[in-house]
Amino acid sequence: MNRRQFLHAAAATAALPFTASATAAATRIVDTHTHFYDPSRPQGVPWPGKGTKLHRTVLPEDWLALAAPHGCRETVVVEASPWVEDNQWILDLAEKEKSIIGFVGHLDLGPEFAANLRRFAKNLIFRGIRWSSSLLLDTAKHAEVLAGAKLLAEHGLELDLNGPAAALPAAAQLASEVPELRIVINHLGAPGDPKSLRPEWRPAITAAAQKPNVYMKVSALVEQVKGVEGTSPRDTAYYLPILDHLWEQFGPDRLIYGSNWPVSDKGGPYDVVFGLVREFFTSKGTEACEKYFWKNAQAAYRWSERS
Repeated sequence: MNRRQFLHAAAATAALPFTASATAAATRIVDTHTHFYDPSRPQGVPWPGKGTKLHRTVLPEDWLALAAPHGCRETVVVEASPWVEDNQWILDLAEKEKSIIGFVGHLDLGPEFAANLRRFAKNLIFRGIRWSSSLLLDTAKHAEVLAGAKLLAEHGLELDLNGPAAALPAAAQLASEVPELRIVINHLGAPGDPKSLRPEWRPAITAAAQKPNVYMKVSALVEQVKGVEGTSPRDTAYYLPILDHLWEQFGPDRLIYGSNWPVSDKGGPYDVVFGLVREFFTSKGTEACEKYFWKNAQAAYRWSERS
């Protein structure tokens, strides 16, 4: 889709990209990539680092203030902390915060991996874990990675992968080796700025998309842009080199909404982040919006509905 065709389609659907609309983008909207943490805890936090704009208390109420005006009141939290007990901190938070319908934990491979996974898998909010996809490139750890992936599948959990585009073929290989494991690629597969895409990204995306158990999270879109923090373009057409290729390869059934908030603030405010994907997927039709904003996420994360 070129810029002119996209703008024509967007106008025809009367999308309102950067403000709350009287008509929601879908009957349900689930943000599958948020981070919550509290640096004021006695133990502090290992991430984000002190002195950064992200080093502040970030809780569901803060996210809801930004997301709810767009019809988004449910989220799957992704843990960035390597501390094992921070998984429990989020699960305890979810007991009080019903907006948290799922949690992707952080568990490193090692002697305690299996025991830790069994412990947290008992909580239905715990839906999987996230690894750096660079781990898949370490041939010395292949057997350990494979065993861990099979254990996830046995528990009915999924695997989020975050890392460079160069690791996507390894993710595709893992998807073939453990076909019962649902894999969610984070942050577009790290394409780089839409105007200067990493050369390995397009073929790597094509390889990963060939595996039916691989999903793509359309998150960290504005963070791909090079330039002054918080000033990424608000023109959806700017991002079409990324969005069009993902649509062509993954189609309507395996693309998932995720904001990456509050890290997304590095590129632009939440209304911009939401507005860009709202405009793009609205141009694809009502059913595409339903799938992108929640149905595909439900298929990937398989959360239990909260009362």
